[in-house]
Amino acid sequence: MDISQLGKMLEQAQGMKQQMDEQLAAQSFEATSGGGAVTVHMNGKKVLQKITIAPAAANAASGDITLLEDLILAAVNEAGRKVADAETAQANSMLGGLGLPGL
Repeated sequence: MDISQLGKMLEQAQGMKQQMDEQLAAQSFEATSGGGAVTVHMNGKKVLQKITIAPAAANAASGDITLLEDLILAAVNEAGRKVADAETAQANSMLGGLGLPGL
């Protein structure tokens, strides 16, 4: 492989990375915890967009706010994992398209 081909491949990879970032940012990822007691929505940049707490969960947590806090953390962390999984899947898909040896 000569240097000019390598430069073209790097430009293509940068363009693919930008495209991947834009696609992920436009997506919304949802995760729940506590059997639906807490639901969160996060975009592909891992920005939390919305938290929904079921009224029954809020009422049940009135005596133990720690439980509600744990449910929120669990849902946020799960949404973050979903974003990371989507990033990995898109990166693998795009890198395979570059025709790099071993991918």
